[in-house]
Amino acid sequence: MSAPSTEPSVPSAPPPPTINYILGFLLVGLAWGLTTPFIRRAARSHNPPPHPILSSPAVASSFVRRRLYGAFFAATDLLRNPRYAVPLLINLTGSVWFFLLIGQAELSLTVPIVNTLAFLFTVIGEWWVENKVISRQTMVGMVLSLCGIALCVHSKTG
Repeated sequence: MSAPSTEPSVPSAPPPPTINYILGFLLVGLAWGLTTPFIRRAARSHNPPPHPILSSPAVASSFVRRRLYGAFFAATDLLRNPRYAVPLLINLTGSVWFFLLIGQAELSLTVPIVNTLAFLFTVIGEWWVENKVISRQTMVGMVLSLCGIALCVHSKTG
């Protein structure tokens, strides 16, 4: 027969208020969805400067070198462009926020909520950045996505 444990129980911290989760979901959805059209526009309109090393005989004669140097310069040229780098930095910050969220919030709710919000904000961002018309089918899809999230939240909390 073992003796009862004499270790004091450590009180657990109360969970954060629900508004913290809601704001976190919205911030990640905004960071992922709203920045995507800006990143896309910057990448499409990017005109890389010439790089003399790409036309040097040592690089031009090797398929592997040509591809490696080309990919390196393409990435560095884009990252030097603030129209690309700033939205990308915000987008990546959203990923950090997401990993902080999944450490606190329930995974089965966090992932669909954040991804749905990212989809919704991407549609809104395309409308804003590219003047895309939001079709009736897309509107219905957005409403159904929100209804699906509401059902998931209700089933987990109810």
